[in-house]
Amino acid sequence: MDTIALGPLVLSGERFAILAGVFVFLTGTGLLASRVGPRFNLWSTVVVFGGLAAARLAHVIVHWSHFREEPLRALAVWQGGFSWFWALPVVAISLIFLLRTSRERVWAIAPLAAAVLAWTAAHHLTSAPNPLPPPPLTLAGLNGSPVDLAATDGRPTVINLWATWCAPCRREMPALAQAERAHPEVRFLLINQGEDEAKVRDYLEREALAFDHMLLDPAMATQRHYRTVGIPVTLFLHADGRLARAHTGEIAPERIAAEIARLTPRP
Repeated sequence: MDTIALGPLVLSGERFAILAGVFVFLTGTGLLASRVGPRFNLWSTVVVFGGLAAARLAHVIVHWSHFREEPLRALAVWQGGFSWFWALPVVAISLIFLLRTSRERVWAIAPLAAAVLAWTAAHHLTSAPNPLPPPPLTLAGLNGSPVDLAATDGRPTVINLWATWCAPCRREMPALAQAERAHPEVRFLLINQGEDEAKVRDYLEREALAFDHMLLDPAMATQRHYRTVGIPVTLFLHADGRLARAHTGEIAPERIAAEIARLTPRP
């Protein structure tokens, strides 16, 4: 799975790759600040925070239809969503105005190249999911008969692993409910991990949430099958049940839409 556990901290492969790139970049510029010139301290700060801000802003603008009703969600950077190409102007402008000599600008290439290499390597090592088949599990359904997870109905499937005590799980629930209504060509399976029927039912009624398939997994067997660490986890499966992609942590509406588009390509 695309998950890295650092003690109690659980990171998706995407987030780990970003942190790896930033760490390598700041380490490199720190060395340059002490050996080449102190201007690298300010330059590195502007590149990191300015680049992140520009990439996030570009993502929000491109996906404005998903942010229009919740503009403050633009600040929810923990959901992911960055258009990294738009960090390049920040890098270029800061090179020109913050590093004054050609020698400094040439040296600046080293931490930039090292950061890109670290990000690329970490992303490729952690973000390619194993195309696992569906688990041989039959789980009780909250709203009807049990569901055999190994049986497919010809549609791609989105599986969300969640629990009522998990705050990120609760925040993403409305987006998943909206996506299920908007995409009848996709099967959604919401699988509660480790809780009893009364607790799950009470939460859904209190929040006025409804799903076609709300399943109970008290033994958390689904997590073991997909080798996930922590929740929430959202799994995107091909029509034949093979795992296509996995997202660890709170998922944004535009990410759900993008992954569904990959599963259901237009002719």
